[in-house]
Amino acid sequence: MLPGFYLRLRRRKPCSAQQILAQKLALLKQKSFKQIGEVFGKYIPSMLLKPEHIGAMSRCRLFSKENTFWAFFSQVLDADGGCKEVIRKLQSYASIKGIKVPSSSTASYCTARKKLKEQTLSDILDHTARQVDKKSEAGSLNNRRVIVVDGTGVSMPDTPENQEVWPQSASQKPGCGFPTARICACFSLESGALLSYALGNKKSSELPLFRKQWQMFKQGDIFLGDKGFCSYFYIANLKKQGVDSVVTLARRTPVNTASSLKKLGPDDLLITWKRPVYNRRLSYSQDAREDLPLELVLRQIKVTVTYPGFRTQSFYIVTTLLDPALYPAKELAELYFKRWDVELFFRDIKTTMGLDILRCQTPEMIRKEILMYFIAYNCVRQLMYEAAEKADIKARIVSFKGSVQAIRNWEPHLNQAKISKAERYQLICDLYEAMTNSPIRQRPGRSEPRCLKRRPKNYQLMTSPRPKMREIQHRSKYHAENA
Repeated sequence: MLPGFYLRLRRRKPCSAQQILAQKLALLKQKSFKQIGEVFGKYIPSMLLKPEHIGAMSRCRLFSKENTFWAFFSQVLDADGGCKEVIRKLQSYASIKGIKVPSSSTASYCTARKKLKEQTLSDILDHTARQVDKKSEAGSLNNRRVIVVDGTGVSMPDTPENQEVWPQSASQKPGCGFPTARICACFSLESGALLSYALGNKKSSELPLFRKQWQMFKQGDIFLGDKGFCSYFYIANLKKQGVDSVVTLARRTPVNTASSLKKLGPDDLLITWKRPVYNRRLSYSQDAREDLPLELVLRQIKVTVTYPGFRTQSFYIVTTLLDPALYPAKELAELYFKRWDVELFFRDIKTTMGLDILRCQTPEMIRKEILMYFIAYNCVRQLMYEAAEKADIKARIVSFKGSVQAIRNWEPHLNQAKISKAERYQLICDLYEAMTNSPIRQRPGRSEPRCLKRRPKNYQLMTSPRPKMREIQHRSKYHAENA
């Protein structure tokens, strides 16, 4: 009946609207996902994570734009990678802070993820690519940046929406396969940073996807690719941009010494390629062919493999680097052997981080999930460079998997209820030490066969949709049959 008298007895004044709002904001900050941001926040432009002026992500709530981004970031770095993992983290954080533990439902988080704009994630990826590429050395060949390109495939949940955009293989029956997407990506050979990528379906070859990324190249870059990129059209167009190419010879007969323009050294010839005759199977139009030069002057180098265990004993390199004094044949051969690093880059993203099998149910979220994996990958690469600089070692010998393992185990400790700035700084210094104290052993010339040693379980194959399939008891002797 006398609220004012009640407050005066306890010498308390009623809270103003501003104080109430400040208390709510402080509570939201406590229930935050920014613990991983203590490590990676400096790599992400804060302007892109600010709330929107109007519409979605404009209000300050638990799953704000910034919180949702870091929750998504933490999710792709986790060993489990599920949405429920994010909610469990939130519940544990709330328990540590002594506040109400939120619900176990993932609905609010999944709804917030959908509100993240794909363009915002794309801008963040471009920023991380530029930052990590600046930290690396100028280049591995006469201080020129070398960009290595390759393609890979990923699978995703079998939903009608995903099947429509990325259909499964035609050899599989409906309901027995998974949608598959093709990714062609450009990496910096020195830093390992993912500079750009293009996404397609099973009908998209690497060459058209690579063409979408030409604007990323700068004058003076060197393009490094396998035999799939040995194309007159692509080498000529990159040359117009001031970009040199180093690729493996394919689909053409090697030029002999008698037919060459000049012999530059042992197994090193200066040759010419004539403009190819147009046919409909080519990935470019007749008008694009007419814009090509009538011939290209190239350099052909025969490389002999002296390491045991390799499936090829010799192969040919074709390049637009014509000066044998500036670019000796031996250095170009060693550069091409480093092309295998792009397979390791994809392994880091697909196997170590888990991009190989995506989780989202719609094409829109699949594209966002891929972007988040690439953003997290570039941030880990940048952290590896900083740790390597502090330890005064080369970033090339810092283990990516070991770094991810260290980050996963250090993250919970950054969320302690009472931790000072000095203690947080010491934790990050210890994280750097953990990332660099077990450098990768370098074994040049080691054979990397593409084969499996461990045998898979002899379960029967799904050759019909799940409702129609009948399981056979002796799976080692019979195949699955329809019901």
